[in-house]
Amino acid sequence: MTDLNVTTAPKTATFQMRINPEIKAEAERIFARSGLTMTDAVNMFLQQTINEEGFPMGMTRAGREMLRQQAIAALFDEIEKGRSSVRTEDDWIDGDEILREFGGSQ
Repeated sequence: MTDLNVTTAPKTATFQMRINPEIKAEAERIFARSGLTMTDAVNMFLQQTINEEGFPMGMTRAGREMLRQQAIAALFDEIEKGRSSVRTEDDWIDGDEILREFGGSQ
């Protein structure tokens, strides 16, 4: 990946979006307290997204809960795959055998 940097990269593309005017004004007021314009703030967000290769902000409670639910669903899917792969009693692997093969203790 190239080193993209919003402060030095040529700015030849435009981006438009619709937003509630009151929300826009409040965000601009907050950014202005830090000496930033809306464009500066969006560019900072985009740069941090590139730097982090993902969303640059911390997870919220709602986000953590969503990830937790996705992890639980994935776990149950894997458990079900394991259960459905057992066709006969010979398909089961003894717990002691697993520990001997992969290490660990009881």
